Amino acid sequence: MKVAVYPGSFDPVTLGHIDVIERSSKIFDKVIVTVMYNRGKKPLFEVHERVALLKTATKHLENVEVDDHEGLLTDYLRKRNARIIVKGLRAISDFESEFQMASVNQKLCSEIETVFIMTRTEYMYLSSSIVKEVFSFGGDISNFVTNDVRMALESKLGGKV
Repeated sequence: MKVAVYPGSFDPVTLGHIDVIERSSKIFDKVIVTVMYNRGKKPLFEVHERVALLKTATKHLENVEVDDHEGLLTDYLRKRNARIIVKGLRAISDFESEFQMASVNQKLCSEIETVFIMTRTEYMYLSSSIVKEVFSFGGDISNFVTNDVRMALESKLGGKV
């Protein structure tokens, strides 16, 4: 069974993330979307909130599981008996940082491979940070996130980031 892990902060999950998840689910037998704790970021949503939003967004995909992890990604992959990391790429700038992380992960665990999935053109500009910024200025984010995420942002921020 080919098990892949798609790690990220997902703060919040965007339609670009969901696109990568859906496409990955067609390639691999099982995809574990993993909300990672990132000590370098101050997230808007708590981990359990991000997990819940991801579960709602992926409930139509039978071979997708949502989880969270604090620590090294390679340790998580070993624990879950997975050998594939999925990463979405939007632009050249993404490739540079993701290539660096893929190289580090391979050095930490030589059995692990990273698979890059290019985002669809309509999501190339999209990031969680952009979603929060547009929302904070009262912009329409309906083409960026699911309705559940939009409502969660409204509930959490009342229109302000």
